[in-house]
Amino acid sequence: MARKRDYYEVLGVSRDADDEEIKRAYRKLAMQYHPDRNVGDKEAEARFKEAAEAYEVLRDPAKRQRYDRYGHAGLEGMEFPHFGDVDSVFDLFGDIFGDLFGGRGRRRGPARGHDLQVEIEIDLIDAFRGVEKTITIPREERCGECSGSGCKPGTRPALCQRCRGQGAVFVSQGFFRIQQTCRACGGRGHVITDPCPACHGNGRAVVQRSLTISIPPGVDTGTRIRHSGEGEAGDVGAPRGDLYCVIRVKEHPIFQREGDNLICQVPISFSQAALGGEIEIPTLEGKYTYNLKRGIQSGDVVVISGKGMPALRSGRRGDLLVQIIVETPKRLTKRQEELFRELAEIDKKHVAPQRKSFLEKLRSFFGVDEQGPSTGQDLERQATDSSDANE
Repeated sequence: MARKRDYYEVLGVSRDADDEEIKRAYRKLAMQYHPDRNVGDKEAEARFKEAAEAYEVLRDPAKRQRYDRYGHAGLEGMEFPHFGDVDSVFDLFGDIFGDLFGGRGRRRGPARGHDLQVEIEIDLIDAFRGVEKTITIPREERCGECSGSGCKPGTRPALCQRCRGQGAVFVSQGFFRIQQTCRACGGRGHVITDPCPACHGNGRAVVQRSLTISIPPGVDTGTRIRHSGEGEAGDVGAPRGDLYCVIRVKEHPIFQREGDNLICQVPISFSQAALGGEIEIPTLEGKYTYNLKRGIQSGDVVVISGKGMPALRSGRRGDLLVQIIVETPKRLTKRQEELFRELAEIDKKHVAPQRKSFLEKLRSFFGVDEQGPSTGQDLERQATDSSDANE
């Protein structure tokens, strides 16, 4: 499989290019590799679709942010159109070509409404369980006075005299005859001579619309949820646009998220680390009792299967990774201090394996044989003597 080229390289723009630069670069490439200019050229067709794919990602703020951070791998699992043929490109971006090449890609008939995009912020627990959120968005609705026609009630639009109702005119440029949208009527084929007093001929009015959005379990920051037909109103006889809800999950005070896995830290005492036993571990479902093994070390990670986040598509749960932190007490009761001092005395007589290894290294360093000093004080004295001798 051929390696995908960098999308900025495909369009020939810098990584900090703004939306207009990206749009201009894509339009230039689309005209250069347009199939009507390169009949039968498979390479040009591939470049045409490659440019469309790059533009689809870089024009979308959420996709562009994820691509900038993770590259092509970051787009896996996101909603992404498949450009299987040239017509699929026209279906998505037909209006950007300025109605070129004999009208191919020109929007015919009533125009579909514009898509809308909103950001919804939720907590990690909402992303875990799924949640419904009520949002209020401003969007264009058809004018109730004229039913979206833009004409004063009782009147009708007049035929555009420039394009004779075709919505487009032809312009010759060198060897090419290019069809462009009629500027007089905006491609509608008609003009409004007596506009509606309520909407001033626009046919639409901005209203505040409340919607209940269902957010499924497993979403993460950057997830886009599409709600068909909840965008802005289209022309009379045309469908509404869609509403895209971009999810942002707030940081949690206890858990960090890595994909479908969760990570947290749990502090334990010296006695728990040495003796083991049951401890309580937090999860998004409540407390979980875990049987700690004896001798666990600070920094060790315990994996609890199936206690992470649900996968968005399959629902399969990730894991909970618990890092154990052995806490050193800062304040001791009198009895605790007595016990620790007693333990310290025991440690001098019964050396733990790690300490024994350390003392053996000290003996080797100072040249002390097995009959030499065996306590910390003796080794310290030996080290001091060696230092004085060297002086």
